[in-house]
Amino acid sequence: MQAATQRIDKYGIQDLTIKNLAADLQLSEAALYRHFKSKNDILMGLLNYFIQEMKLRLSAIIDQEELNAADILKQVFDSQLRSFVNNPSIVSVIFSEGIFQFNKDLNKRVMEMMELMQINIQSVIEKGIHAGQIRGLIGASTITTIIMGSMRMTVLKWKLSGHKSNLLQDGITVLSGILNMIKTNS
Repeated sequence: MQAATQRIDKYGIQDLTIKNLAADLQLSEAALYRHFKSKNDILMGLLNYFIQEMKLRLSAIIDQEELNAADILKQVFDSQLRSFVNNPSIVSVIFSEGIFQFNKDLNKRVMEMMELMQINIQSVIEKGIHAGQIRGLIGASTITTIIMGSMRMTVLKWKLSGHKSNLLQDGITVLSGILNMIKTNS
């Protein structure tokens, strides 16, 4: 998994092949095929690992009942963006929709990852609305879509810049702007 991640980060997801990975690991292709049937199996392993790691991070943040909704959202996205900065190849995997459209299992796993984030963010928004911390004029679902779409755009810009922009700073700036629009005055 580590070698696959490094290859994706260095050369892009299209360069991840069993042949190239076997060469990186100084193994025969046959030896690698004993562990993984295909490139898609390797990608599934990466997605499974990231989803489990994400679940742990999100639950530790969201379970902090003493924080208000805005602070929880800031921590969630700070954590997610730091995870991307520390492991930029996962962004290449997640944002490779072209690969997933022809593989139902990979597509399903990426959808599960998106739904996991959506469910968690929406629950924080709903609690914030109920507590009077967030305006509910447009509804929790719409607010969640706006936040997630804005963050996705920020991550995509970072990816396309070759990771040269400051993802953490840009992400927090975007999230702070949205929070300023949706927070109540109390």
